[in-house]
Amino acid sequence: MSKTVSRILWVVAGVLLMAAGVICLAWPGVALTTLAVFLGIVMLISGAVDIVIFAKGHTYMHGSGWFLADGILTVILALFVLFNQAFTMLTLPFIFGMWLLFSGISKIVNSFDLKMIGVRGWGWFLALGILFVVGGFLSFLDPVAGALTLGAVTGVILILQGIGSVLRAFFSGRFLM
Repeated sequence: MSKTVSRILWVVAGVLLMAAGVICLAWPGVALTTLAVFLGIVMLISGAVDIVIFAKGHTYMHGSGWFLADGILTVILALFVLFNQAFTMLTLPFIFGMWLLFSGISKIVNSFDLKMIGVRGWGWFLALGILFVVGGFLSFLDPVAGALTLGAVTGVILILQGIGSVLRAFFSGRFLM
């Protein structure tokens, strides 16, 4: 897969994630009622993009295993969200928190891989990873508050995930060999 196609896929995933975040912020009540399906579809697309990029470029991309791990976990959680909607609404703060924790940890580890190979801008991935880990941890601390503010929190987190995907596209020239 060419660098350009990888960048386009990351930008498309990022734009979809940011659009989903804006919708959640604009209509938090509606977002909460349709969040399980909406979140599942967006997570499925985001995870699939990471897996496709790994499959097509793992031989020339540093730290590609973390993209694969993040993509696989995102797809598994997306399928769980899509096929267990009633249970998902009850456990959404925990599922969302687990996704944030793993995604944040993978971004943190990937940022250190980027630092090791001398990529400028690795700190953006580190900062984003730390934000995700903190958000995931807070989701586990108070799931009731998390459920009450889920529409707005989901919007902000989806926008941050979208920014992370666009950053991957922007910095991909630095970590694709």
